[in-house]
Amino acid sequence: MAQRERYLFVCTNQRAADDPRGSCTARGSIDVRQALKEQLTAAGLAGLKARICASSCLDQCSSGVTILVEPDHFFYGKVTLADVPEIVAALARNERVERLVLSPADLAKG
Repeated sequence: MAQRERYLFVCTNQRAADDPRGSCTARGSIDVRQALKEQLTAAGLAGLKARICASSCLDQCSSGVTILVEPDHFFYGKVTLADVPEIVAALARNERVERLVLSPADLAKG
């Protein structure tokens, strides 16, 4: 099988409800991941264009729901279900959704 152009790793880490860092799962990452998979397939991009993968903690808890995009090596942060169509459309154009890309300062916060 040929390698896909991009892999999107969606943090699905879950912590205790009283953990001050929170978790991407508590912020809706399971639903975001499922919506990405469904919309990617519906757009005909699930073959060689991209694959949606579950990930454990990506160490960007303050910016969850977090998605790591490889091999481009950037993070999307604070992703919601409402952002999914825009992410899928950007993938189709080989672009990224700049308003969701975490800056170096965001990444330093973890």
